[in-house]
Amino acid sequence: MSDDLNDLKNMMDAATPRPDAARRAENIALARQNFEILQGSRDGSRPTSNRPLQGLWTGAKTMLNTLTSRAGLTASTAIVAVGLVAFTPLGDTLLRPGQITERDLTPAPVVPVANQPVEQAAPERQRTDTADFDTTVRPQAPLQTLTEAAPGNDAEFADGIATALPAPTPRAKMAAPADGIVMGRIVAEPMPSIDLPNTEEFANADSNPVHIVIEDPVSTFSIDVDTASYAVIRSSLTNGQLPLADSVRVEEMVNYFPYTYPTPGIDAAFRPTVSIIQTPWNADTQLVQIGIQGAAPDLTDRPPLNLVFLIDTSGSMNQPDKLPLLKQSFRLMLGQLRPEDQIAIVTYAGSAGQVLAPTRAGESDTILAALNNLHAGGSTAGQAGLQQAYATAAAMAEDGDVNRVILATDGDFNVGLSDPQALKDYIADKRETGTYLSVLGFGRGNLDDATMQALAQNGNGQAAYIDTLSEAQKVLVDQLGGALFPIADDVKIQVEFNPAQIAEYRLIGFETRSLRREDFNNDKVDAGDIGAGHQVTALYEVTPVGSPARLSDPLRYGAADSVANTNDELGFLRLRYKAPGSDNSQLIEAPINVGTTQADAGFASAIAGFGQLLRGSPYVGDWSYADAIALANATKGDDPFGYRAEAIQLMRLAASLSRN
Repeated sequence: MSDDLNDLKNMMDAATPRPDAARRAENIALARQNFEILQGSRDGSRPTSNRPLQGLWTGAKTMLNTLTSRAGLTASTAIVAVGLVAFTPLGDTLLRPGQITERDLTPAPVVPVANQPVEQAAPERQRTDTADFDTTVRPQAPLQTLTEAAPGNDAEFADGIATALPAPTPRAKMAAPADGIVMGRIVAEPMPSIDLPNTEEFANADSNPVHIVIEDPVSTFSIDVDTASYAVIRSSLTNGQLPLADSVRVEEMVNYFPYTYPTPGIDAAFRPTVSIIQTPWNADTQLVQIGIQGAAPDLTDRPPLNLVFLIDTSGSMNQPDKLPLLKQSFRLMLGQLRPEDQIAIVTYAGSAGQVLAPTRAGESDTILAALNNLHAGGSTAGQAGLQQAYATAAAMAEDGDVNRVILATDGDFNVGLSDPQALKDYIADKRETGTYLSVLGFGRGNLDDATMQALAQNGNGQAAYIDTLSEAQKVLVDQLGGALFPIADDVKIQVEFNPAQIAEYRLIGFETRSLRREDFNNDKVDAGDIGAGHQVTALYEVTPVGSPARLSDPLRYGAADSVANTNDELGFLRLRYKAPGSDNSQLIEAPINVGTTQADAGFASAIAGFGQLLRGSPYVGDWSYADAIALANATKGDDPFGYRAEAIQLMRLAASLSRN
């Protein structure tokens, strides 16, 4: 044995007292007594559910005081000293003769880091949580003054110590007690979360209010054929969560489903259909359903199509339901294009760039290879990507071609031109060149719905959300003609209600599409766009004159209730639109008459009620998800693709989740 080890052995022998049976028995009895106190098993000391929280803090203080007793310090100091010699750098200090000091042998405060105060072991928030007991580190007596208290045989005593004092873990990463109490000087560090922060923002507004017809008889809004909200709602429900109220746009839910509206006549762009049914959630009101069916021209001789895929390849797209699903979705779409159509691919992440020059759709292998080589990484430079995409589209455009940029993103526009209003102005300028913009959303977590809506609405395009490959089939295959080939721009609807028949009305949905009355005849005001074969459905809840459901009191003065009109019309519908590329609008008018009922009106009302329940609308009263399910089942009708059956399943999920 070396001289250093001999010196250490001699010092440890000197620190070990001779066996003392009386002292041993006393220390064992003290350990057992302290253990019973700490466990709360002594008569009258065990806390109950009615005992205040202070009792727990007091117990923690008692344990701390016990562990600083002379016997406890003796045993723990000996154990720590041996461990330090064998496993820590402090052993090098102990093996240097003549350099051992009281400071070297002073026990560390649980966490074995020399001279580390408690305040450095716990964050500020946790230090305030332990204010009820003293955590001050007090100087400990040197080892030489404690040897007289050590037991002669510490095997049985060590068993008691092990029960009361758990061994420290590296860096004190112990799990916190269930009640959140920080025991002793060991504090729990929060476990890092693997979930990405949710930064989703949705473009919506408060539900439309009830209007008094005699005061405000005219309702004006821009049409909307977007369906993104319904897919977002489905995504939330199938993942076991009720959707955020702001994510629910009732008009997009209603317009997700096809209805059997009559088609327009020859050379007519639209045909309106009006139905009146009993309101499901209010026996004293009625629903006015307005259906607009767009013409479906023969696309056999359609003009060439130029598409620029603007694909978000930022790091946030590195999830299975984002970039991989995007690739699969575009693969489906390619099968619907003609060989002479052109495809270009522009990506944006840390920088924007063209990864596929304009290529004929017939060269599918080249296009698919470019898609498959895309990888996610970097931040999102949305502005540069848009600029590059529009420049590419301009280079592809020829007279008579249909030009469109299709933006595919999770909505994370965190670098560049990210303000919705700035994007609105930019896209509005670019649409005048004849290149329209559509937006496809993928994935959840940072879906910037407000930005996506601003882009689509001002780019003369539509917004859709792709959560499954089936949804990609619906949007990019089944409805491709309507999505890519416009038949009308700036489509506006205006309804004037007859005060002799209707006392009050409210428009269900379209909150983000409201227009001023004077905007209807102003051809410079932008509005919605309709593609080939598209249809639009709008619902008004109206209160007939004399109905007990009227929410407003009649005016005492004036001619509010003295309207003399024997006309049986409930109201009058006006529709204004522009042919693509035209600066002047055309007008379609039709009366709203009593007694007209459309076959799909019942199912549309069930979906409208479902959407209002998800938004927490006060207008549906005590109507429930069960009522919505019953109505949808009774009016499901023809459902060749299973869309309506799926909606009923979503209603059932919402009903279950609402009870949790």
